[in-house]
Amino acid sequence: MKKVSVIIPVYNVAQYLPQCLDSIINQTLRDIEIICVDDGSTDDSYNILQEYEGKDNQIIVLQQKNAGAGTARNIGMKIARGEYLSILDSDDFFEPDMLEKAYLQCEKDNADICVFRSDRYDTQIQKYEPIPWTIKKQYLPKQIPFKSSEIYPHIFQIFNGWSWDKLYRRDFIENTGLQFQGLRTTNDAFFVYMASVQAARITIVDEILAHHRVSNKAALSVTREKSWDCCWKATHAIQQELKKRNQYEAVEQSFVNWSLHFLLWNLHTLKDDSKDKLASEMGNNYFKLLGLEQYPASYFYSQSEWKEYLYIQQHGRVKSRQTYVVRRILQHVQENGLKATIERVVSKLKP
Repeated sequence: MKKVSVIIPVYNVAQYLPQCLDSIINQTLRDIEIICVDDGSTDDSYNILQEYEGKDNQIIVLQQKNAGAGTARNIGMKIARGEYLSILDSDDFFEPDMLEKAYLQCEKDNADICVFRSDRYDTQIQKYEPIPWTIKKQYLPKQIPFKSSEIYPHIFQIFNGWSWDKLYRRDFIENTGLQFQGLRTTNDAFFVYMASVQAARITIVDEILAHHRVSNKAALSVTREKSWDCCWKATHAIQQELKKRNQYEAVEQSFVNWSLHFLLWNLHTLKDDSKDKLASEMGNNYFKLLGLEQYPASYFYSQSEWKEYLYIQQHGRVKSRQTYVVRRILQHVQENGLKATIERVVSKLKP
């Protein structure tokens, strides 16, 4: 058995794929397998994978018709034989000791999940940007590792809903029966958040070990207009699964607040008709299905988001972009402090 199975869905990332693969095959943890699942790429990605497979016996290359990253990840997990699962994106790249540090921390703490820090790499300006909110220290218990139940009031706020900054114990994932959703976008939220709720023990490596590429114009995340409702499909699936597993009441306040924030974030990052469609569905259907009307204003962590919910519910449309920007800045100050907020704004203004 290998120590870690690295699973990488690949779709039309020929420009960045070699950097990703090089950062994995050169990991200091050597006892790994690297499962790459090509999702019907139409560029040179599959040829690059075959070339690497021919040179390195750690690499296993699979191919499927285009069905999305979620389906590709599920295929990879099905054949994985490592003690742990590392589920990465093919346009990102990673520190050489990422797997070793996460693996050793999991072993030391007997943890189901290890979460580590990451930053952004802006492809256009070729600079790194801090993202300190990927682990919100204000919600961490005093003792690490910790039970997921210790952070239930903020379990949907403490970490981000992506998989590439986490390591998962494989038998834990198999026992939960969790899989990724087969959505065009937002296909990792269900897996990541449900795993966090299920985990008996979670540990942390408080270091930046992953570099998430942004400003990649080919990424599906920048064309979410084509899949504007995936955010709701993920949110609703989590709600239904929590109820199915009789865990909804335990995490209800955290989930409700995350759901509202997540839907609003998606709304404000869409444009044109897709934005109007999502706003209409939120006001007419989604908020009702979430049952938001039953909660008092004090139930919501962000009063500005609660007020925006009321506005959309009443008008079926979104407020101005300027209002959203001001709200997001104030919320960022509240969650991360004034200094981190100023650094974030300045980084966006730099040429």
